[in-house]
Amino acid sequence: MAETVLANARIVLPDEVLTGSVAIRDGVIHDVASGATRLGKDLDGDYLIPGLVELHTDHLEGHYAPRPKVRWNPIAAVLAHDAQVATAGITTVFDAIRIGNYEDADMSIGDMRQLADAIEDSLRADRLRSDHFLHLRCEVSAPDCRDGFEHFVDDPRVRLASLMDHAPGQRQFARIEAYAAYYMGKLKMSEEVFRAYCDKRIAESKENSAANREALAEACHQRGIVLASHDDATQAHVDEAVAQGIRVAEFPTTLEAARASSEAGLGVLMGAPNLVRGGSHSGNVSARALAEHGLLDILSSDYIPFSLVQSVFLLSEAVDGIALPDAVAMVSRNPADAVGLADRGAIEVGRRADLVRVRVDEHVPVVRTVWREGRRVA
Repeated sequence: MAETVLANARIVLPDEVLTGSVAIRDGVIHDVASGATRLGKDLDGDYLIPGLVELHTDHLEGHYAPRPKVRWNPIAAVLAHDAQVATAGITTVFDAIRIGNYEDADMSIGDMRQLADAIEDSLRADRLRSDHFLHLRCEVSAPDCRDGFEHFVDDPRVRLASLMDHAPGQRQFARIEAYAAYYMGKLKMSEEVFRAYCDKRIAESKENSAANREALAEACHQRGIVLASHDDATQAHVDEAVAQGIRVAEFPTTLEAARASSEAGLGVLMGAPNLVRGGSHSGNVSARALAEHGLLDILSSDYIPFSLVQSVFLLSEAVDGIALPDAVAMVSRNPADAVGLADRGAIEVGRRADLVRVRVDEHVPVVRTVWREGRRVA
């Protein structure tokens, strides 16, 4: 029975940082010991943290559709995405798949199914460095949302679904000015066209959102798919989420919603780019503010894979009361527990040997080595 020993590391355990070694046997953590040793691979005092668990990343789409009307080979896109997340220390990733499109969408449900099939094919062929699951981002205001869900309803890789509504005047875009700044620039609209666009989105939301939320929540509960809310802004939004059996509150936009979500027992998830940048690009509540109020449980890289490991070391330095083990838990144990992956997320005997060696230079983490189930993948 082969054993690998990673020695002389600063090991970030759930409640302390221990200088010592980790022994790996058959892909599982076999022992954690304190003190220096001459046995095994010398990590020279670098940090050893659990492999990061990413619940919400839109990053894959950028590899598949790098330019308007350009489509890359889906397997090649998956491999490029996988390489980038793995070398950022992410050993478990939930790839976001869009469900529900408006008429101006640049990708179809067929594109999404192709990407999901490419992930599954690559997992079977052992091409991937990280472990991949699917996260369905369900735009409940879109007329075709439930039809899109049917393409994934029995896919075993689907472990998480978020219910979201990006119509103007609510949630992420409660301020119409923020919506205008985002969409008028993105879609190159005149003010007249933009107003018509807003009216249509608002009408679709009123017509579709409530029924789609109820139907998708029921379908997910029947299949054991964990549910997340998205961009909750008010107590009423949180009450609705609780009634629908939501377990994760993604990107609450106000302190009120984050506090209500936390008090209701939901895991509060925010974007690592928000934390690193110091604020929300939409002008909503910042991740750092939630951390300072003790209302932050999970971080997600969202659209920049490296921001996840970067946020860990920034958070432990910038916010009083958050030690390094607490920050590490937000990108490993907490997200793993939120979606029922009890076999990973912490450096403990019996857990998967998903591990990341990190050195910090000039306050920036450098990912030096990544192991998934004891096998070096980066």
